[in-house]
Amino acid sequence: MTILQVLPKLDTGGAERVVIEIAEAVQSCGHIALIAAEPGALSNAALRTGARIINLPLASKSPFTIRRNAKRLEKLIREHRVDLVHAHSRAPAWSAYWATRRTHTPFVTTYHGVYSENNAFKHRYNAVMARGERVIAVSAYVAELIHSRYGLGSDRLRVILGGVDTVKFDPASVLGDRVSRLSRDWRVDMDKPLIMLPGRLTSWKGQKTLIAALARLRHADAIAILAGGDQGRGAYAASLTALAESLGVAGRLRIVGHNEDMPAAMMLADIVVNASTNPEAFGRTIVEAQAMGRIVIATDHGGARETIIPGETGFLVPPGDAAALAQAIDAALDMSAGERIAWGRHARDHILRHHSIAAMQQAVLNVYAELLA
Repeated sequence: MTILQVLPKLDTGGAERVVIEIAEAVQSCGHIALIAAEPGALSNAALRTGARIINLPLASKSPFTIRRNAKRLEKLIREHRVDLVHAHSRAPAWSAYWATRRTHTPFVTTYHGVYSENNAFKHRYNAVMARGERVIAVSAYVAELIHSRYGLGSDRLRVILGGVDTVKFDPASVLGDRVSRLSRDWRVDMDKPLIMLPGRLTSWKGQKTLIAALARLRHADAIAILAGGDQGRGAYAASLTALAESLGVAGRLRIVGHNEDMPAAMMLADIVVNASTNPEAFGRTIVEAQAMGRIVIATDHGGARETIIPGETGFLVPPGDAAALAQAIDAALDMSAGERIAWGRHARDHILRHHSIAAMQQAVLNVYAELLA
């Protein structure tokens, strides 16, 4: 069989990694995985799965381009005899929806985001993600959101929690000088408490909340690391530096950009923070950090409530509350080394039992089988 996945661009992000993981599962079963998207930072990772990338301008939200892309996808579906199309983002999903209606091809969507709906136009634009013959929600929180907005029931709606590669994200697999090399590149002293916020630089990811918390910490030698690219938002990155300077913590802040070796980065950190001010649909970095045996502090909303056990594998704090975040970081840093190791082991065990990538891949293949049987 031939499975076509569509998304805007193979750039860094949780949805993009899910696409690659699904392509890997499709290929490993002896089928053909196609990915239609604009090339990006994860293109090579996609190619390593054996998938074929078809370069289409699917990132555009122009109605005219979306219509043209529908015709391009229709042609692609017919030429490659595609058996099923799986959309992971709204603009490509509209093109795929029209193309699959014309070709009578099964259509699946994954609802990766929370997608704000502040007017009727946005509601209609978002609605395509609920038009799949099967609609995958990445958390129970997202499933409830879809149900409340569009009335979808269990006949079409499937909850498939995100997975993590527990072989790649395993403390025992981080060998050699990978951690020390990052510490040198990022100019951090490994003897200092290190707090990492992984994620692209954008305001809702809460980098400013972490910087404000950094200025409130009792552990005044702690260093905060922001690991993620700005993806063209240079002004926002500059505002983070300006905020740190105004609070007197610029010397304790490292903005290190995109990093390919996240297992080593998380191994370097003592605490991993997810400070998103808007609810995360799932929160991939939260499960990756727990798989690495790290204590995670996240905001108390969205998918984080389904992946952290408060008081056992991490802490939940109110969104945008720098004082509460500082208090939680201090509490985690107050722990003895033995306590942190025990929490870390419990966190990794929790991920191994509930968030393996293999379970996620099999669940998606099961959804395909429902439509292709």
